[in-house]
Amino acid sequence: MSTKDWTIRIRLEEQGDDTFADAILDIENKTEIRGSGHSKRNPSDESAPQIGDELACARALSDLAHQLLAKAATDIESRTHVPATSLQL
Repeated sequence: MSTKDWTIRIRLEEQGDDTFADAILDIENKTEIRGSGHSKRNPSDESAPQIGDELACARALSDLAHQLLAKAATDIESRTHVPATSLQL
């Protein structure tokens, strides 16, 4: 059995009412894919920084997942010469 470690690092940055997140997927100690997310607090809402962090992080992870699926589809198509849209991913 083979074991591989893929690591996702989350970097959060707050700028006023905005929170920005980067989700960085490291595969075998090299950066492979980076997703990004953003949240903005409505000025009429009370300050709850954790909620902004959660939203920005979730959006960054979602972006990362979509990019990883697109990469897998491209890799499948290059090997099979069959459009990935006709395959179940």
